[in-house]
Amino acid sequence: MHEVHIDGETLTIEDIVKVARENWTVTIPEKAKNRVKKSRKVLERLVEENNVIYGVNTGFGALSNVVIPPEEINQLQSNLIRSHSTGVGKPLNTEIVRASMLLRANTLAKGYSGIRLETLETLVEMLNKKVHPIIPAKGSVGASGDLAPLSHMILVLIGEGKAEYQGRIMSGKEAMEKAGIKPVKLKSKEGVALNNGTQVMTAIAALTIHDAENLIKTAEVATALTLETLLGVTDAFDERIHKVRAHGGQAITAKNIKEMIAGSTLVQTGKKAMKTTRRPHDPYSLRCAPQVLGAARDAIAYCRRVVEVEINSATDNPLVFPDEEICLSGGNFHGQPISIAMDMLGIALTMIGNISERRTARLLDEKLNNGLPAFLIPPQAKTGLNSGLMTIQYTAVALTSENKILAHPACVDSIPTSANFEDFVSMGTTAAQKALQILENTEYIIAIELLCAAQAAEFRRPGKLGKGTEIAYSTIRKFAQPAKEDKALSENIEKVRQTIRNHVILNEIKNKMKSFLFR
Repeated sequence: MHEVHIDGETLTIEDIVKVARENWTVTIPEKAKNRVKKSRKVLERLVEENNVIYGVNTGFGALSNVVIPPEEINQLQSNLIRSHSTGVGKPLNTEIVRASMLLRANTLAKGYSGIRLETLETLVEMLNKKVHPIIPAKGSVGASGDLAPLSHMILVLIGEGKAEYQGRIMSGKEAMEKAGIKPVKLKSKEGVALNNGTQVMTAIAALTIHDAENLIKTAEVATALTLETLLGVTDAFDERIHKVRAHGGQAITAKNIKEMIAGSTLVQTGKKAMKTTRRPHDPYSLRCAPQVLGAARDAIAYCRRVVEVEINSATDNPLVFPDEEICLSGGNFHGQPISIAMDMLGIALTMIGNISERRTARLLDEKLNNGLPAFLIPPQAKTGLNSGLMTIQYTAVALTSENKILAHPACVDSIPTSANFEDFVSMGTTAAQKALQILENTEYIIAIELLCAAQAAEFRRPGKLGKGTEIAYSTIRKFAQPAKEDKALSENIEKVRQTIRNHVILNEIKNKMKSFLFR
């Protein structure tokens, strides 16, 4: 059995992918269970001693000055979950829901939330038995964390709301009954421990970063194949250039492109290009690919570091510190770190799409593509009667333009909530959702470049592709045949995009090329 252990300290982005997409089983180590029990015992003692603790025996937000009598503090927690279940729009997809449940459980397992162990175990049981709450995608401002979406998650934990179970959407109560799980009756602090935190935005962020790391490598593959089919100049990828500007991502991108085209008879040095095409170097979309894609690599690496910290952080409020036997109220629920990182990720991904679309345009323009036919129309097809790949670029342009709009940062926006008591919010979930949409758009943009570059390669025979680009070309051809005459191309775009999403091209390269840098 494949298992992921949650202890609040060691969860990785790769673990999240395993649970969210591959349904690995989640377990709680004994050490984490003991921490949870200790934290709960301290909280209960503080409540019994009549300490006033935010969200435990007070109201929430602007109502925190209202003290709740002891006989009503359990009801307070259920009321919190119900009143904050205000999300709207289409439901989050299942993998995001699963990732969010995992992250919420991992935070609770850290042992600072004061929750009962049985409540945590019930949430993990739901995850393992695939009881997936229906969580509307919109309604979070990212502080106090993801209140609305997490509340919809917890509604099912208490036997309310809606859930998907065994392919059907039903009431949360029915889903829990069918799965053989007893709903939880929330006690002191448990509601605020469950719905207060950054787990939805962080779940989206973790999955998006995982896919973005895959996409940047595929973008390097696409660049290399385009470089070759445009008879590009290799000087710009010489390691000496990148050593004197020591950005790590830039050097990796340059090395990967150079490795991909090794052995090619199509590319040329600047000295040779002066004799053939009368140009010493290529346009920026080719020549500056290491600088552009390398900067995106470095940005994605930064985002990974932020998310790796966040997924093992205590982000609810208040927090119980068992060793000191104290409960402190603060602001770890605030999503600003994730918000900034996801806006940066969205910008980096937009940049990857922007430069890819420019290379696609160059492949299709007979004035710029070094002797290839207009729109890569094959010789046997009548030009004019056939449009070739002309309008595939239109789709890339549409997606690129949409990305530019989506890349506007969410982290700089804030609208106060809770009667101006919560007066600066992060919009982190908006930033994460935008980054996810930009990622999906950019996968299509890169798929379009790969299709065009593969089509261009048909015209360069008997020239020889490089060691890596030949692998990429052959893999593409398993899913999309050359366009010999006009035909609908949407299916081919979708198929190649799936090869990107499912790592098909990269896995082929990884299996056959040890020199390609996958970090």
